[in-house]
Parts: sequence; structure tokens; C-alpha cells
Amino acid sequence: MLLPKFDFHEPKTLHEACQILAEYGTKAKLIAGGTDLMVNMKKKILSPQQVVSISRIAELKKLDTSGDSIRIGACFTVADLITSDAIQKHLGALGEGAKNLGTPLIRNLATIGGNLGSARPAADLPPSLMAYGAQVVLSSLSGERTLSLDQFFLGPGFTAVKPDEILTEIQVPAPLPRSGAGYINIGVRKGQDCNLVNVASFIALDTDGTIRNARIVMGCVGPIPLRARSAEKMLIGQKPESALFSRAGAAASSDSTPIDDFRGSAAYKRDMVGVLTRRTLDIAFHEATQRQ
Repeated sequence: MLLPKFDFHEPKTLHEACQILAEYGTKAKLIAGGTDLMVNMKKKILSPQQVVSISRIAELKKLDTSGDSIRIGACFTVADLITSDAIQKHLGALGEGAKNLGTPLIRNLATIGGNLGSARPAADLPPSLMAYGAQVVLSSLSGERTLSLDQFFLGPGFTAVKPDEILTEIQVPAPLPRSGAGYINIGVRKGQDCNLVNVASFIALDTDGTIRNARIVMGCVGPIPLRARSAEKMLIGQKPESALFSRAGAAASSDSTPIDDFRGSAAYKRDMVGVLTRRTLDIAFHEATQRQ
């Protein structure tokens, strides 16, 4: 299939890119890796008049771990997430999600910003980033604003990014001692297939060993990645144990809103939410006991 006609822009600076978006607005689409946009353009799902490549803007490819937050440029590739020692050390659940995303070719091109911006309910990176409490930086000619990922996703394919804004950075609070996270996904088959269910869990322990904070994020079982609020509430103030994690899994199952589709039934997906919640909590707890 042929691509529709469009004008191509390749700005060298963020300011230049923002100027182009300010001029063309909804007529323009950003491209970095292109693993989603090119497919949608070939299928005639999208037909932007202007395509703006941000892949040559150096500041969007950075990884900064020097402060209280780990700052990841929006054009940092999925392959880079996998090979980064800092990501594997501090944000292991994010690295695990990256390993499960697509094929090596896709991972070499796809970017963290693109994976978030596509707002696919089954995407691999949003659950772990949300579990870590990440926020995004949105830039335009009028300045920057930060937004929690809890507020970023509006629906399948829709985010809170305005037509003149660029998602430039993801900021993840640096994990503190006695905290950990886990991520697991399942699909019909490994590699290229869309996820059936994915779950990420984060817990932080108090000095007495009780759970001080918890976040559980479920993908593929709602129009956007969903927080398992009742399961999180159940964990706070409790001593970590298998029985508690099983009850939290059951609560997360109730918090999910899956639908029947060709990949599986809603009932099966709901059951898998419970299983993956329990397993990711086990992973998170183990990591929390190791991070002192």
C-alpha cells in the first residue's frame, strides 16, 4: 500500500519543531520511530498533510539519572531501554516491558514517547511507568507542562497532548530503598502478537516491613491502562504475604473491565488479571527486600 502525500519536516531543535506544530496544528503528525504512524498511514487510518520528524533532536534522546527523578527523553528507543544499565538497575519493570515489546527490528526503531503517545490499551510500557508514578513533560511555544500518566490517557488512541504540544520527556521518581516493581504480560503467542493481559505492580515498604505504598496497573482490560484502586487500598498498612497478594489479585480482577474479543473471553482476561497481579506483587516484594 502506498503512503498518502505529505510534506516532510526534519527540525534540528525542539523550538523549531514546536514552531512547525504551532503553524500546522491538527494537520501535522510527529514521527520518531514510525512503527505506528507509518502503518496507520498506509492503512489510510491517518492522512496528515505534514509529517514532522523529531528523531534528530538530541535532547529528546537523553537519559538522566542524576536527580531525584530519572528523566528519559521521548526519543529514547525501546532497544536502549533494554541495554541501559541504569534502567535495569532502577526501573527493572520498565526494562521487562521493553523486552516484551514487538520484535528486535521494532524495538530498534520504536521510542518510549511513541509507545505512550499511541495510547494503545495493550501497550507494554504504560503499566510499569504508571506503577512507578511517572509523569510526562509536554512542550510547546508557550512553555512546558507536566502531567501524571494517570491523567494522560483519555481513550484508545487519544491522549491529553494538545495539537501544538510535543511529549518531550518522561520523569520517573527514583525508586527509594525498600521499594520494588514487577511486570508480566501474556499473549496468544510471544513476540509480534498483541498482549492479551499485562499487569505492573509497585510496592514500597515501611521500616517495620508493612506496605507503605502500592500501585497496580492493568493493561488490555479497559479502554486505557487501569489502576486497581481497591486492590491498592487493601495492601496499604499490611504485612506482605502470599495470602494478601492473592486477595489483592481477586480485587484487581474486580477492578478490571475486559471485553470478549478474538484473543480471549472477558472472563479469562479477568482471571489472568488476578494471576498476574499476584505474581507481579511477588516480584515487587522480592525487589523491595533487596533494595535496602
